[in-house]
Amino acid sequence: MTTPQPTHTPSRGPAFPMMTIMTLVLAVAAAVGAAVPATAGPGRTVVQTDGGLVRGTLDDGGALSFQGIPYAAPPVGELRWRTPEPAEPWRGVRDATAPGPACAQNAGELPDGSSSEDCLYLNVTAPAESSGEPRPVILWLHGGGFYMGAGHNYDPSRLATRGDAVVVTINYRLGMFGFLGLPGLADSGTFGLADQQAAMAWVQRNAAAFGGDPDNVTLAGQSAGAVSTCAHLASPGAAGLFDRAIMQSGSCDLAWQANTVYRGQPADEILLPVETAQERGRALATDLGCVSDEPGAVLECLRTLPVETLRRVMDAVIQPAYGTDLLPVEPSEAFATGAFNRVPVLSGHTRDESTLEVVGYEGGAAPMSEQTYQEVMTETFGDDRAAVEEVYPRSQYESGAAAWAAIATDSKWASGQYETSMALSRFVPVHQYEFSDPAPPFSSPAPMTMGAYHTSDLWSFFGLSGQEPIFTAAQRQLSDQMIDYWAAFVATGDPGTAAGPAWPRFDGAARTPYVQSLAPGAIGAVDVAAEHHLWFWRHRPTSG
Repeated sequence: MTTPQPTHTPSRGPAFPMMTIMTLVLAVAAAVGAAVPATAGPGRTVVQTDGGLVRGTLDDGGALSFQGIPYAAPPVGELRWRTPEPAEPWRGVRDATAPGPACAQNAGELPDGSSSEDCLYLNVTAPAESSGEPRPVILWLHGGGFYMGAGHNYDPSRLATRGDAVVVTINYRLGMFGFLGLPGLADSGTFGLADQQAAMAWVQRNAAAFGGDPDNVTLAGQSAGAVSTCAHLASPGAAGLFDRAIMQSGSCDLAWQANTVYRGQPADEILLPVETAQERGRALATDLGCVSDEPGAVLECLRTLPVETLRRVMDAVIQPAYGTDLLPVEPSEAFATGAFNRVPVLSGHTRDESTLEVVGYEGGAAPMSEQTYQEVMTETFGDDRAAVEEVYPRSQYESGAAAWAAIATDSKWASGQYETSMALSRFVPVHQYEFSDPAPPFSSPAPMTMGAYHTSDLWSFFGLSGQEPIFTAAQRQLSDQMIDYWAAFVATGDPGTAAGPAWPRFDGAARTPYVQSLAPGAIGAVDVAAEHHLWFWRHRPTSG
């Protein structure tokens, strides 16, 4: 064993946008009874959970909020890189008026990042008005590429009150802390997913105390949260813990070509065989100075490293592993055979996902240059470049950056979402959408046309990081309709039961499976396969 000395950050980097919606917002701003409480007081409420009493707040919009409730023990010391243990109960009334610490991460979505491993907390938002029957529950898994984000960054008050649902947002371990794999390490690559399942179990035990129905729980998420939701569809440990699933901009078939998010990025997939995760983890441990022929000694060494040392390599470990107890087989295999948790699914993506990646491709707020586009096309596709350009002629786009964004959107996001829906629709009801607002909040001014960028659909449901969207009248109407669709889905398993334009099921056997386009003043069918050239990417050229 050598003294742990980190040497360098591995070249592997995030598979998701470095410029998240929160950082984009900052950049744009620079440019421009049984159902509710056990006891109540003026503007405040107290609820009994299985861990103890919690005191929350009542906002002016009629939403009750309870924040910073522990759902598992702090994963520190010997609990670092172990599945979560139960939280310790408390005496008296716990103050639940402020969120708990976010899980350890670097600056990004959180301006100052976080150094806390004591982070397994959740937040509950519910309508204050009493309901005659238990409300549906939405358990929201945040995005952030598996290396950043926090549940409290999402204010679900509008979703809870208009959607008449209890909404739970959570933190889960990220990056190096959540998905490390090592030879001999039990549960390699799945600690963040295990946290999510612990939160799901907490909801089963406690939903009723907040007016929720534990027999009607929707697991939902966006980006990394959507990938997580998809993984739980294939996880035996999640059986019976949720009744519906929503996947926004992420699926188990998410994969990317080389150079998609940054120059030099290798082609890869979001889910890894556990053997690959363990090999990469061992190499990373060596980089951190933890070297031994005994796997247990390597783990012991890593557990002695301070959070700040491990934060330097957070982005190197962002892919959950399968071939594990939590995720025994690759989800695509489970979906192909029907051996998964069969619940109704709502799934979709934004029309212009990858503009958020490409707008900062050259670093900072500089989009991909024309020269970089030309070089990256050759580096990525080699002899297949002509075939790609035949489908995506440069002359059809305002810039090389726009052309690359279209290629990346289709090959990385739209293709995987569609393939997952095709597989699932053989066994369960699936409804698919495409969010198509051409000018969503915070899309302008920007150095390129952003369109319906990755995360732009979130404004329809949440306030994000303290920011509220500024909608046009048509966008407000769209947001209301989307909440109504989502609320109908979580209540019945069918968004088409909501008032408004009809929303037929996605039928994978149909010549053109139905997909609902969601845009201001224009809700209706869209041929996603044709729009995103999915016939081409099904047999796509390989890249290095």
